[in-house]
Amino acid sequence: MVRKRFAAFPLATVATFLILLFSIVQHLPGGERFVNHIGVVRASLPLDVSLLRTPLSLYVPALDLPVWGALAQVFVVFAVAEVVLGRRMTLVVAYACTLAGTLFARVGVAIGPGHVFGFPKWVAYVRDTGPSAAVVALAICIAFRTRAWFTAAMVVALMVGEAVWLPNLAGLEHVVAVITALLFAVSVEVFGDFWPRVLAGVGAATSVATTASLEVAAEARRRPAGAVIP
Repeated sequence: MVRKRFAAFPLATVATFLILLFSIVQHLPGGERFVNHIGVVRASLPLDVSLLRTPLSLYVPALDLPVWGALAQVFVVFAVAEVVLGRRMTLVVAYACTLAGTLFARVGVAIGPGHVFGFPKWVAYVRDTGPSAAVVALAICIAFRTRAWFTAAMVVALMVGEAVWLPNLAGLEHVVAVITALLFAVSVEVFGDFWPRVLAGVGAATSVATTASLEVAAEARRRPAGAVIP
């Protein structure tokens, strides 16, 4: 970080810049309409439209919350995740958990308020954007990778407490993000080294087979014509 500055965390830097950009644009004349068309997700939208907008919805901050909070959260958590988890895993966890929350909102509206995880119909028109679900999920995965069990427990307790104290769409989506992140973290712990070992074994077997084939071909070339191979 001392040597490369912000270039040491390109993913965190780009994500923070996008949040700042969308925050500025949506407060300009006509900007909110533009942002709504490219990055705002609602449960009332067709599923294909929601799926197309979900990647950008992560960077669209809520209108009623201070943007500096989102900027600080995203830069710090995404930067630590880049170092601890790697860029590819950071992107996978962030988008998968954001998508899980988006799909959960649709399911909650579909099952209705009579269910413990259901929502009234008007929730389908609530703007469902922001990086909070991704930040929560990445914090869980970072804590598991670094064995920071107290931090992981605190994040889970705070998100569950938020959902119980303020039972709204954002709170329940955070719980969904926590559950999805826990599944990611546990699967990496259990199967993280399995596929690399399998691929290494396949590569070694292929190398041995190739070497044997080359030796047989070389031996065949050295034999005189008409000689019988025992």
